[in-house]
Amino acid sequence: MKHGGLKITIVAALMLGGCAQIHQHKGVVLDSQLIGAIQPGVDNKDSVEKALGRPTFIGQFTPNEWYYVSRDVNQVAFRNPRVKKQTVLVVRFDQKGNVASVQQTGKELVMNVSPTGRSTPTLGRKRSFFEELFGNIGSVGAPGLPGQGGGNGPY
Repeated sequence: MKHGGLKITIVAALMLGGCAQIHQHKGVVLDSQLIGAIQPGVDNKDSVEKALGRPTFIGQFTPNEWYYVSRDVNQVAFRNPRVKKQTVLVVRFDQKGNVASVQQTGKELVMNVSPTGRSTPTLGRKRSFFEELFGNIGSVGAPGLPGQGGGNGPY
């Protein structure tokens, strides 16, 4: 009977060990002193890159915006990670490449997005698998379609 209790204890310990919480840091390590040292009108792109490193990403539509993202997450076993702390530093530059503004935000911008279903709604009629597979047979090269040089069209 002693061995049975020992086995249960070992199995329970292994199961609980699999549920341990994992702490991870993702992104850049932002130092508050370095962030405070960046001054609008004084620093430029080169000095910001020397102080903070390369940005996490650069604005797609506004290349004069640099984003530095730092995030601490917790995860238990196979569950989705939860954001514990997040810092986003946005450095905006003027046309000459000098720092125009420095803004820092936190976890308030974190958003959970849950998709609705496993399909994307589309307009038009629904076609079966075989209609999709064989639907264009016979339509390639059919008279009256655009691109045909029949002489009846404006081209």
